[in-house]
Amino acid sequence: MPIRQLPPQLVNQIAAGEVVERPASVVKELLENALDAGATRLVIDVEEGGARLIRITDNGGGIPADELPLAVSRHATSKIASLDDLERVGSLGFRGEALPSIGSVARLAITSRPAGADAARIQGDGQGRYEGPMPAAHPPGTTVEVRDLFFNTPARRKFLRTPKTEFSHLQQVVERIALSRPYLDIRLSHDGRSVLALPAAQDEAGEDRRVAGICGAAFIDNAVRISHEASGMRLYGWVALPTFSRSQPDLQFFYVNGRMVRDKVIAHAVRQAFQDVMFHGRHPAFVLFLEMDPAGVDVNAHPTKHEVRFRNSRHVHDFLFRTLHHVLARTRPGALTTEEEPATEAVTAEESAPRASLVNRMGPASGALQAWKTTGDLLAAQAELYGRQAATEVQEAPASYAPPLGYALAQLHGIYILAATEDGMVVVDMHAAHERITYERFKQELAAGRVPVQPLLVPERISVSRREADLVETHGEVLRAAGFELERGGVESVVLRAVPVTLQDHDIVRLARDVIADLAEHGETDRLERAVDVALGNSACRASLRAHRRMTIPEMNALLRDMERTPRSDQCNHGRPTWFRLSMEQLDRMFLRGR
Repeated sequence: MPIRQLPPQLVNQIAAGEVVERPASVVKELLENALDAGATRLVIDVEEGGARLIRITDNGGGIPADELPLAVSRHATSKIASLDDLERVGSLGFRGEALPSIGSVARLAITSRPAGADAARIQGDGQGRYEGPMPAAHPPGTTVEVRDLFFNTPARRKFLRTPKTEFSHLQQVVERIALSRPYLDIRLSHDGRSVLALPAAQDEAGEDRRVAGICGAAFIDNAVRISHEASGMRLYGWVALPTFSRSQPDLQFFYVNGRMVRDKVIAHAVRQAFQDVMFHGRHPAFVLFLEMDPAGVDVNAHPTKHEVRFRNSRHVHDFLFRTLHHVLARTRPGALTTEEEPATEAVTAEESAPRASLVNRMGPASGALQAWKTTGDLLAAQAELYGRQAATEVQEAPASYAPPLGYALAQLHGIYILAATEDGMVVVDMHAAHERITYERFKQELAAGRVPVQPLLVPERISVSRREADLVETHGEVLRAAGFELERGGVESVVLRAVPVTLQDHDIVRLARDVIADLAEHGETDRLERAVDVALGNSACRASLRAHRRMTIPEMNALLRDMERTPRSDQCNHGRPTWFRLSMEQLDRMFLRGR
């Protein structure tokens, strides 16, 4: 076929295939334009899931009458003017293709009025022809109407789902926009029925109501508000406690400079921060906002702008991981405030190790590490230390001291500890709580010194590709620092000579292949760290107090005090809650007191 110039209408329809997938895509583009115009109020009317009508009215800056024809032409925008602007995009939209693309697959009409000027209207027939601008009546702002989506492209229209399904996708887009802009007043109706009515938030309580209205009241009840700024970046929002995990990643909202994004760097940082406080296969819930220099993020990586690229992804990853890791470390009784300490600093020894902790009094790190295999002796030593040290701690506490978990009253069926607090009572799962305490101590012991290494009696020779062998040679020092002695043994082979002591019972050949695969894919690996964490978790579980072991009151109090000083003690290593509280108000309500 000869080379020829494509007709403008076909060019626009090809562009529409990139940005207009369904009615929800149209709504996303139009809402982003409204936000860039400074709108604080949005009214969205939809019919038949958006296939028949999408009407969006805003109170933004409006479009002058002489610029309306430009607004529906390709590659025309008011948001960038040079390459420098493109490298520092601060607006949500900037390509200048959304309106002409929509107008090529639907009947598009725009009515707009800037402040202090007359209103005008332009209307298209879906074939690339527009009438206007013509005078119209309209308050300050803009109304965009999109009718009969895909009426002229039947092949695209038949891929639309039922109106209910399409509206569900559309509503999700509106809710994501509403989360990103709590100051917006948003109204959404479908077929004449009001579906969403979200007033603008005026304070933090209003922001909480906005989040609760979209993510559910249970989310906001189980979430902590965070805010931290460092290295030219700021992370703020809400993170649900690990005990509020989900079977699906359906409550994960992440925004970069106000733009909802999906990114592998972000997903990995969040997953790594939650890895030792959550069941396998469960997903955290969060609504988080990252603010950073626009020059540090490329938002022009995908036509729909869902994906971004960070210019320094390692720096962003470390900032996110350290901040969230610190937040989760603060989830212990009496320490749910997450804003007062810098998240970029490592957790201090005083915070990580319980003061006068039973494990802290067991001698040097090497002794504790060697004791992992002799759990019977470790458990006996722990029990003795609980009884010997607890009475003195409790007796020396000042009369005005009211610890968050109170003081033990009794043990229930050898499993739970009942304690009275200043304003009610708490119930503690003694095994789960002790498991977390022991696990955190094991991690501190491991971090305090060199990783114990177990040389292999017979080194393992592993066949790999030439590229993988080169990677092992390049990253040899990093692997040795983690206790994994892996060196090149030939052009296409490597030799495994030693592994960390905690991993000697693992399938070490398979683990070595996985580590090399990580290096090939990402240039780094955290697989060894995760494997060590699993081994430590299993050791902590075996070394912890067992159910039906009778405890004295001083022993129970010592366990409560250790919980108050141990990071992440609100949940065990597997994500189960370790305690819950009943206030006097709740107890009175249960027994109908005061009625």
